[in-house]
Amino acid sequence: MKKRNGRRTYKRPTRMRVEHDLLGKKSIPADAYYGVQSARAMENFSISGVHLHLYPDLIRGLAMVKMAAARANHECDPKAMPRRVMLAIEAACREILAGNFHNQFAIDVFQGGAGTSTNMAANEIIANRALEHLGKKKGDYKHCDPHDHVNLAQSTNDAYPSALHVAIMLGNDRLIDELQRLVRSFRIKSRRFGGVVKMGRTQLQDAVPMTLGQEFAAWARSIEDEATTLRTVERALCEVNMGGTAIGTGLNAPPGYARRCVRHLARITRKPIHLALDLVEATQDTQAYVLYSSVLKSVAIKLSKICNDLRLLSSGPRAGLHEINLPAMQPGSSIMPGKVNPVIPEVVNQVCFRVIGNDLTVSMAAEAGQLQLNVMEPVIAACIFESQTMFVNAAATLRTHGIDGITANKEVCRRLVEQSIGIVTALNPVLGYETATRLAAEALRSGKAVAELVREQRLLSESQIRSVLDPTKMVGKTR
Repeated sequence: MKKRNGRRTYKRPTRMRVEHDLLGKKSIPADAYYGVQSARAMENFSISGVHLHLYPDLIRGLAMVKMAAARANHECDPKAMPRRVMLAIEAACREILAGNFHNQFAIDVFQGGAGTSTNMAANEIIANRALEHLGKKKGDYKHCDPHDHVNLAQSTNDAYPSALHVAIMLGNDRLIDELQRLVRSFRIKSRRFGGVVKMGRTQLQDAVPMTLGQEFAAWARSIEDEATTLRTVERALCEVNMGGTAIGTGLNAPPGYARRCVRHLARITRKPIHLALDLVEATQDTQAYVLYSSVLKSVAIKLSKICNDLRLLSSGPRAGLHEINLPAMQPGSSIMPGKVNPVIPEVVNQVCFRVIGNDLTVSMAAEAGQLQLNVMEPVIAACIFESQTMFVNAAATLRTHGIDGITANKEVCRRLVEQSIGIVTALNPVLGYETATRLAAEALRSGKAVAELVREQRLLSESQIRSVLDPTKMVGKTR
């Protein structure tokens, strides 16, 4: 009873239903689609505050696996999986695929039990929604049971990793699409800056001339190669252990179920999913996660290096390189007026650091497997889904708030080339390495330009100087 505006008000109690499991009875909110095992997991695993529904690909992956299993079970044993129950399960799964009921997956992504809580959440939510399609009430499990129907011929140990594989592939599609958009932005800039000659640098020292367009084209190729590798490594995720049940021996799965289930899963996902050759090995193996995570780490390394370069090239504006201008996104200091920082590359750098750390966690979790199962798959899933999510957001942010708005400081680039000692490299074939070295040392000591010294010492004619030391002829093929 509460007082409101001086009046006593009564809060209507939440209607409950009672379910039971191995540990006994438990009250569940009557309108909840989750059941008793989900409720226990919600109480047990208040860890990260990150719930399953924040990774919708995992929920969709679970729905796809349960739909495929229902179809295969009906084909193998219509008595165990009647058609009307199968259709109700399918209807519930389709609604989940459309984005409905995701808020019912309120379990923390960090959980013990090798993913059992996640698998049971899917079983309970699908069962209760299927019951409604059958005209029954939630919790009336004799008509559609989370174990006996939705989880029929399955174990967490084959359904959960198979759903993870599917979910990672769904996220991979979006990640590759976003990386390709970033690649296109780099390529647009590479064409726009194709005529801007600048100094290339090795070990932060002047090297030889190049174009700014070549620099952007190299970044585009670097990210494009990573996107290609992400698509290639997806092949490892296409192998699943559905039908292996508890440890890969197929206990409680009817003959022919495994191949039927995998065939349906391939059709539902539109991915070339296939059954593992050895289900015992596949049930304990986590290689696909390790491979995929390692490619995410490679993307992080490449992307972070590019962001480092962007920060260097935009440094200044007066005491740095200042060859490019990044879009000004926000004031950069609470004490230094007029300061603008490269905040977009900085935040992408931080995402990359986190992804690299996630890969280490995946590696340690994969190593921690014992005997016929790796119970650490939930943290593997959490790390990979987080990395995918952050990368999609970071790539879009870098593209829209960074790359698309970059402009070139052509005069700064030209002046640095003219003042650089690095162009002396072009004199090697004409004057020899020893003479070119002497000229470089004199230029550094005197502060004079290389061309000026060659002219003073009459080592080349004026036409030869213009030809040999023309920076535009040193950049090779431009794009």
